[in-house]
Amino acid sequence: MIVRDFNEITKTEPNRVVSDAQWSSVRMLLADDGMGFSFHITFLEAGSEHTFHYKNHFESVYCMQGKGSITDLATGETYEIKPGVMYALNEHDKHTLRAEEELVMACCFNPPVTGNEVHQADGSYALESA
Repeated sequence: MIVRDFNEITKTEPNRVVSDAQWSSVRMLLADDGMGFSFHITFLEAGSEHTFHYKNHFESVYCMQGKGSITDLATGETYEIKPGVMYALNEHDKHTLRAEEELVMACCFNPPVTGNEVHQADGSYALESA
């Protein structure tokens, strides 16, 4: 059984806290945990806009706090993001995420991330082996 405390991770395991331009993510589960997915709590700063394209990963996201929107860049459709809303990038969807207020999101990635990934210029993560 794996039991982790978000507050302890942020204090004692800095390698599990990843930050980039106007967002940060606490990696609660990573590839080396052997679960087949990774689980993160991600914070996007109010007023920020991010374009991502996870070509090598599927992602599911649940909004716990805040307000924003997500636009599917293939279709142009925009959806409201607010507490209780989940979206899943089941077709490696290129998207733009906008945070009107700080967004706090619970995210799962498959395959799991290792914790060493950085966003490439096209908004994707390279596929790494665990």
